[in-house]
Amino acid sequence: MRFRAFAGAGLITAVLGCTDGNGGDAAASAGAAANRTRVADTTAIASGSGAEWTQVAGDDANTRYSPLDEINTANAAQLTLAWSFSTGVNRGQEAAPLVIDGTMYVVTPYPNILYALDLTQPGAPTRWTYRPEPLAAAQGVACCDVVNRGPAYADGRIFYNTLDAHTVAVDAATGREIWRTRLGDINRGETMTMAPLVVKGKVLVGVSGGEFGVRGWLTALDAASGAIAWRAYHTGPDADVLIGDRFKPFYAMDQGTDLGVTSWPPDMWRTGGGGVWGFISYDPDLDLIYYGTANPGPWNPDLRPGDNKWTAGIFARDPDDGAAVWFYQTSPHDLYDHDGINESILVDLPWQGRDRKLLLHPGRNGYMYVIDRATGEVLAADAFGFVNSARGVDLRTGRLIPEPSKAPVTGRVVRMICPAAPGMKDWQPAAWSPRLRLLFVPHQNLCMDHEALEANYISGTPYLGADAKYYGGPGGWRGRFGAWDPVAREWAWTIEENFPVWSGALVTAGDVAFYGTMEGWFKAVDAASGRELWRFKTGSGIIGQPVTYRGPDGKQYVAILSGVGGWSGAIVSADLDPRDSTAGAGFASAMRDLPQHTTKGGTLYVFALP
Repeated sequence: MRFRAFAGAGLITAVLGCTDGNGGDAAASAGAAANRTRVADTTAIASGSGAEWTQVAGDDANTRYSPLDEINTANAAQLTLAWSFSTGVNRGQEAAPLVIDGTMYVVTPYPNILYALDLTQPGAPTRWTYRPEPLAAAQGVACCDVVNRGPAYADGRIFYNTLDAHTVAVDAATGREIWRTRLGDINRGETMTMAPLVVKGKVLVGVSGGEFGVRGWLTALDAASGAIAWRAYHTGPDADVLIGDRFKPFYAMDQGTDLGVTSWPPDMWRTGGGGVWGFISYDPDLDLIYYGTANPGPWNPDLRPGDNKWTAGIFARDPDDGAAVWFYQTSPHDLYDHDGINESILVDLPWQGRDRKLLLHPGRNGYMYVIDRATGEVLAADAFGFVNSARGVDLRTGRLIPEPSKAPVTGRVVRMICPAAPGMKDWQPAAWSPRLRLLFVPHQNLCMDHEALEANYISGTPYLGADAKYYGGPGGWRGRFGAWDPVAREWAWTIEENFPVWSGALVTAGDVAFYGTMEGWFKAVDAASGRELWRFKTGSGIIGQPVTYRGPDGKQYVAILSGVGGWSGAIVSADLDPRDSTAGAGFASAMRDLPQHTTKGGTLYVFALP
């Protein structure tokens, strides 16, 4: 691991920029940023008292911020293991637990077991267990491990998705199934891995499976009955996409009629991908939800000329009826599997002399977007790592400017494309501190060799059209955790890690940021400076989402699931052959040494001060 602090470094190029995002090579001391000004916790949608953790992201704004401050920079080094719990499932543990009314709720990867743990008792024994028994065949059409990113809670019910494309509602007190709704068909390659969001009595869920040529959608279910309230597709005619009179995209490239059809070759929109498997945000003042759409299918862009709407972008919609309000396409005619599914964090900040309602989106294509969330206008888009696959983002048109020399060509290997298909950052969610006005970003530094191939669509089978091999980018390190200043448009500090940082982030009012590594280290760092405060070695690599809460005894706790897997860790969890450079859609070649550093696991760890 190497540590760098970049407080005061130069701005990263916004338009036509291809820098590595470090703002210079000169390292500053870890304390250089320690005097960063704290401000009142008013720059994000309120997240409550912090006593409970009732949403995967902590709040509607996706901040993953807690106002708890018992654990702080002065005492975090004293953290100790309070208790642990084995999930009994040794696959990729990407979920965030929920804590409500003295109970912790934990969802496992397939077979998607839901545990309710009694926090009022020593060691948190199990209150009840719910087993949905999803179809075993779903494992065969799961693109990137059999993960689940967590549950949602509202009105005494736990809601979550099963791998075989069902959403279930479970009584939070008893574990009794209340309803179960089938939303997809695994025979078409449709699976579900995302964490739902409940907004105004509707459970919002989306589909995975772009690598199988599914037609992506977001669906709203009635929380009381499980009935479908509305469904918005991400390819096809405007009526299917729920585009009507309210739709006002900011940029001309996203304006027109039935672009979900005309921006595709004939009928390819029917198998065009564009799923939803990331996180959804909600602004109650604007009454809009925000979410990203996934890659178009197949991966080979030569087979689908056009912008391929409405994939690889960000939607703003009315949660009541799903009506689209605006859309911005981060990667028109996506060349590299650079989905738009990464989380959008909602913050209110002064921007160029006026207060703005902003959306921060650390994009898979390597650009950190600052967007006016009322209109969809891009205010800034800066490279936050090494990017040579694009020349920048044209802020006048909003359009990503590709680098022609790195464009995939059918039948030819194009080398050293950065970032690789997993992007500068994949699903692993960032955290926002309204006190420090910093965004804490776990991500990776990977490049790839890419060969575009012919592909034929057969329902329920892989629909890729590409071979790829990934490897560490410039500098050799493969992961990084850092604090990004969206107003200064630069890194405040970064920590370089050997492997991709595939875990989520958490930050607290104690100015402590938490994240995990794929070797299994759970770390606490000073959020202002990046100085490491504490680390604990868990039994497996960490790709989960840390949470914090106040227990029934009044103490602050921090919890994390340990269990390597996901796309980045599939070489361990799915027993891939490290000699096969194409295994895991190319990720295995970048991770062939991971089995030497960790093993399979599935354990919840909970920490507190003595």
